[in-house]
Amino acid sequence: MKLIKTEDAVGSVLCHDITQIIPGVTKDAVFRKGHVVREEDIPVLLSVGKENLYVWEKQEGMLHENDAAEVLRQVCQGEHMKASEPKEGKIELTAECSGLLKINREKLNAVNAMGQMVLASRHGDFPVKKGDKIVGMRVVPLVIEEEKMDRVKEICGGEPIFTLLPFRKMKAGIVTTGSEVYYGRIKDQFTPVVKDKLEEAGMEVLGNILCNDESDMVTGAIREWIEKGADVVVCTGGMSVDPDDRTPLAIRNASDEVITYGAPVLPGAMFMLAYAGNIPVMGLPGCVMYSKRTIFDLVLPRVAAGERLRAEDFSVLGEGGLCLNCEVCTFPNCGFGK
Repeated sequence: MKLIKTEDAVGSVLCHDITQIIPGVTKDAVFRKGHVVREEDIPVLLSVGKENLYVWEKQEGMLHENDAAEVLRQVCQGEHMKASEPKEGKIELTAECSGLLKINREKLNAVNAMGQMVLASRHGDFPVKKGDKIVGMRVVPLVIEEEKMDRVKEICGGEPIFTLLPFRKMKAGIVTTGSEVYYGRIKDQFTPVVKDKLEEAGMEVLGNILCNDESDMVTGAIREWIEKGADVVVCTGGMSVDPDDRTPLAIRNASDEVITYGAPVLPGAMFMLAYAGNIPVMGLPGCVMYSKRTIFDLVLPRVAAGERLRAEDFSVLGEGGLCLNCEVCTFPNCGFGK
């Protein structure tokens, strides 16, 4: 840094905060570190007693914090995101639409491990709404080696660290299983819960088909919804190991690929996901009917965003997979699924 007269400081970058004190009114920074001095700032600076200023002196091979933050923005920002203007070396990204946030965790951790720079985000694989903050980024020092920021670009390559997948307009068909419901012995309380969750995810529910416990009947109902144009098929109940619970067999017979039957999540361990072509077919255990939050709440947003899930997407859910059944549910602002 160097010392210059305030009148000569237009276009220079402040090296520290400039504080203004008005007794009984305010004591705060009138200009922050990193501020670029403008012509109209000169009278204000003089009024707070700053005849001289310490400003940043550009050095070969060094970047100012705002310029370095811009490099971070370039490697972070995906489509459907809006970047704030650099302020004190910090930039924030916000969502321009509702969707599912995806994060390349390997790249995120690699950048943070370099030191002198910070990427702090919300959790990935969870939905965000338009206007939600996604990530804040900055470098720690006022100036940083340009070589280090070039290394960031190399680590991150061409794909951004953060991606926002907009929710799709999808049609869902429900297959309600269980002889006790099919024959009218009890009232169906499962389908309304599932319908509400599907609609909450922005899906159009085409209806539900009632089936008994015969696997062929359930398989036929799944195929019927696919023929009618459903983008998602959800089967309720019949997912345990009881001899009359044959929904898993029915889903297998209607699908080309089974991703998982069982997941390290409670409630929801007996969940099943398969694909008939590109159409997800889900088997929901009974806990979805009576528990506030289950594995269905973790999987549904990802399905609604068009993500094709893999077995490894489920195997990593163990840490954070236990819902604590809090008296007042704050999901997703809690540890469930994270």
